[in-house]
Amino acid sequence: MDNHYFEVLRHDINDPISVEVDEIYNLACPASPIYYQRDPVQTTKTSVMGAINVLDLAKRLDVKILQASTSEVYGDPELHPQPETYRGNVNPVGPRACYDEGKRCAETLFFDYKRQYDLDIKIIRIFNTYGPKMHPKDGRVVSNFIVQALNDDDITIYGNGTQTRCFCYVDDLVDGIINMMNKPRDFNGPVNLGNPEEYRILDLASKIMQLTNSNSELVYKPLPEDDPVKRKPDIDLAKKELGWEPKVSLEEGLKKTISYFKELLPGK
Repeated sequence: MDNHYFEVLRHDINDPISVEVDEIYNLACPASPIYYQRDPVQTTKTSVMGAINVLDLAKRLDVKILQASTSEVYGDPELHPQPETYRGNVNPVGPRACYDEGKRCAETLFFDYKRQYDLDIKIIRIFNTYGPKMHPKDGRVVSNFIVQALNDDDITIYGNGTQTRCFCYVDDLVDGIINMMNKPRDFNGPVNLGNPEEYRILDLASKIMQLTNSNSELVYKPLPEDDPVKRKPDIDLAKKELGWEPKVSLEEGLKKTISYFKELLPGK
């Protein structure tokens, strides 16, 4: 905030915006199920109408624009790991569809603006990312587990805990996003950005309990509808085109994230 090159504007992306910029990163949309399902119509509008508004801005200014898409475009995948060529297994009428299909439609809009207006677009598909500055009530698995473990509360496992996820530290993700934006206009993506190291949810819980010296116990609840059983990025394209792959191990990233939450939570 103290950097004189930085300016923050509070604006609803569902409304058109007129600013003068050199490039655009569109990251607008809640990404945690508890937040994007709270107002699903608004979530879809944010992905679709928001994309149209920032694309129109990019077209007027003739600047490059990046869309932060998501691994959720693959749905509950039948192909593992997921390459960018996989078209997904998404339920278009389920409770997650407002986010999944909203992001899929945004990708469609980006490529249609490229084809119709020769816009310089970039699309990345972000897999599970974590790190300091996450909200303690974010609702995603890493922040949930850390807060529960630090408070010695029960750690909530949905399903039997054998479902898998991959976790990318935020610094690695930012490097990948910048690398993508700096590519020439003839490379548009989409490109997977995520850490391909796969962990069972049970193993993540155990690791966090160990790092926090927690006395928490595991409790099990039903798996939410359409929740993916497995998720792992194929990052061969990112390695080839962006010269990118994650550098921060899960343990190193968790230690940094736990330190942040210890400072944030009272009495920790």
